[in-house]
Amino acid sequence: MIAKIDKNKVRLKRHARVRSKLAGTTEKPRLNVYRSNKHIYAQIIDDLNGVTIAQASSLDKDLNLEQSGNVEAAAKVGEIVAKRASEKGVEAVVFDRGGYLYHGRIKALADSARENGLQF
Repeated sequence: MIAKIDKNKVRLKRHARVRSKLAGTTEKPRLNVYRSNKHIYAQIIDDLNGVTIAQASSLDKDLNLEQSGNVEAAAKVGEIVAKRASEKGVEAVVFDRGGYLYHGRIKALADSARENGLQF
């Protein structure tokens, strides 16, 4: 019998490995991404002070999304988080993809954030 692979367990292992080498500072905070089946969330975090500087998610009321679990929603979340970060004076970040593959919704969020002023 073949053992079933728990994809989330593999992702968490990959995420822990990436996080051991990656940290956000005051000058260059961390853009963290979490993706569920229905929604996508992004936070800009200063790990030295343990503070969330800006955040956005597909649950935000001002986005007025019909569907929140697709590439278009991820792109809008990237745009919003980049705008909120620039309002707080953040221009450069370290991208933490959360152990997810850089593809689909994660890539759309990152590209949208770059187009709206974040550098990483």
